[in-house]
Amino acid sequence: MNVFSHPDFDGHERVLFGHDPKSGLKAIIAIHNSNLGPALGGCRMWPYASEAEALKDVLRLSRGMTYKSALANLPLGGGKAVIIGDPRQSKTPDLLHAMGRFIESASGNYITAEDSGTSVSDLKLIAEETSYVAGIMEKPCTDGHLRSGDPSPSTAYGVYRGLMSAVEYRLGRTDLAGLKVAIQGVGNVGFRLAKHLHQAGAKLWVTDIYSDMVQRCVNELGATAVASDEIYGLDVDVFSPCAMGGILNDETISQLKAKVIAGAANNQLESPHHGAQLRDKGILYAPDYAINSGGIIDVGYERMGNFDPKAVNEHIESIHSTLMEIFSRADHEQQPTHAIADQVARERFAHPDENLQNS
Repeated sequence: MNVFSHPDFDGHERVLFGHDPKSGLKAIIAIHNSNLGPALGGCRMWPYASEAEALKDVLRLSRGMTYKSALANLPLGGGKAVIIGDPRQSKTPDLLHAMGRFIESASGNYITAEDSGTSVSDLKLIAEETSYVAGIMEKPCTDGHLRSGDPSPSTAYGVYRGLMSAVEYRLGRTDLAGLKVAIQGVGNVGFRLAKHLHQAGAKLWVTDIYSDMVQRCVNELGATAVASDEIYGLDVDVFSPCAMGGILNDETISQLKAKVIAGAANNQLESPHHGAQLRDKGILYAPDYAINSGGIIDVGYERMGNFDPKAVNEHIESIHSTLMEIFSRADHEQQPTHAIADQVARERFAHPDENLQNS
């Protein structure tokens, strides 16, 4: 398997491959950049069709974490881990313990957290073998109650606020009553986002690879269920990708009728030129690692040992101003929004001393 010549290799510092025959673990850790601090990023478990697909995902995801932390003004680098396997069938305590030992072998250069296919309980098993785990401690809420370490609520709230920013900028409205939103993927983050939108009066159309997730949205939020291949062509205001990456491509962009794309999924653009296609089509794209940074903000504060719920919420609220700056600069410079976001992030992690002084 080629790594250095891989089209998604982006000067990554380390790419580690882990295999434990006894538990069946097959995993990859990618550390993209640690200029701003240790590489922190989630551990994803997914039934990848091939090892090549898993490598592509971890390379893209780890790069996105570098950009996400930089744009969120966090003293963290970017990394990611993926486990090849079905989280509903192949996950065992032995496998998670083996994953913990694999993470420990990176000697603190990579810190893991929750992601698609893993949960707080999974991370606690991983933490029995390594201390390089974030997102497992109970945290105070602004109302004084405690919640689990799961960062999904913060991710979902950040995406919700970012979606509102994009709607305000592109559609000129500050309320969401009657707004038509199509959500692709209603897992931990997607469902919480759907709840925020429902409470704000939005109308929802949802799809997911798991039918029970879709039915929950139908039953609890009055959403309309649609087939996975129908979600792109719906006549809605906002398309919100909250599942896997690479879903904005030649085939899907040609179907889109939405004027705004704002969702939680990582690496939504299959290729950079697809960002330009969206701009040419008049669709405002909220760059994924800008809008979905609420979770890393939450986990980052926990890892830094200064978790203050009010400070965390205020930091998440800054997603609004970050996106507004990106949208404005993109229009002013006649550039796709993802290109402007990339430019800002690169400036920050390429000059860490200056960034940390200003954060």
